Amino acid sequence: MELGLYTFADVDPNAANKGAEAKRRVDDLLEEIQLADEVGLDVFGLGEHHRPDYMASSPSTILAAAAVKTKNIRLTSAVTVLSSDDPVRVFQQFATVDLLSNGRAEIMAGRGSFIESFPLFGYDLEDYDLLFAEKLQLLGEIRENEVVTWEGETRKPIAGRGVYPRPLQDPLPLWIAIGGTPQSAARAGYLGLPLALAIIGGEPRRFAPLFDLYRQSATKAGLDPKTLKSSINVHGFVADTTEKAADTFYEPQAIVMNRIGRERGWGPTSRAHFDMSRGPEGALFVGDPETVAEKIVANHKLFGNTRFMLQMAIGPMPHKDIMRGIELYGTKVAPLVRKALTPSEAGA
Repeated sequence: MELGLYTFADVDPNAANKGAEAKRRVDDLLEEIQLADEVGLDVFGLGEHHRPDYMASSPSTILAAAAVKTKNIRLTSAVTVLSSDDPVRVFQQFATVDLLSNGRAEIMAGRGSFIESFPLFGYDLEDYDLLFAEKLQLLGEIRENEVVTWEGETRKPIAGRGVYPRPLQDPLPLWIAIGGTPQSAARAGYLGLPLALAIIGGEPRRFAPLFDLYRQSATKAGLDPKTLKSSINVHGFVADTTEKAADTFYEPQAIVMNRIGRERGWGPTSRAHFDMSRGPEGALFVGDPETVAEKIVANHKLFGNTRFMLQMAIGPMPHKDIMRGIELYGTKVAPLVRKALTPSEAGA
């Protein structure tokens, strides 16, 4: 099983000098990606957002910088908001990252957890479903064919035009990211595309039926579900002790979840809720290396996932703590997880 990290590159939305704040975060972020590579983690993901609390509106640009500073780690969006972007440009950008990284780029496409990009780029939210469906179809055509002919409702047709550059990987890996919608899981299975499921609340076991649906859909499409890749993407943090991990991660996690909760009508979080969520049945992966490794293995047995992605750099998490967390994740957690899994599971 692959082990990785992802982040939305959080910044202080109230910073007086937003340029300086973004510069600080991008410098720290590149150090975090480099360290993740050095300690042997498999993948690093960067999410696209268009809000004052997140810096990475152009993940491919930052991943291109990371490509020339790293050697082995795979570099992916987490996610690319495909509905409000142009699939041609998305492909070209990530094909370029692929060339710079010697074949380590991936696209993780999704609808996005926020809607700011739709009015920003002139899209109507009433076309929410159609935009994603058509643009995913077009991106698939571009991955498979150098010269593309395509027609749909959401953009002008393409009549026999070449899309360049072509990536080193053929085809360029494309994942579908979902937040819990059954129809999205079924579509990914029907298309035979890897599926990434975000689990940031509730009990993870309740999401297991989505993976069942994903594999059933693939089978109905004539595909072997055993060949499909899948990931769970979660929040969590690793420190030298479980107490330190919980005390360090709680406040940044609470700040972010409460800010989003005010927008979406969620109730405020609390330390008691946080502590419950980091228990064996909860969605948070917080603790010392042994605790986090045990929970990763337990959830792997539940989901059969081939990848596990952890979001540690959330909200105002101190950079030094993130760096220590990455070090422990790569040097302590990863070996424990890989040892616990059988060779067939570890390589799945």
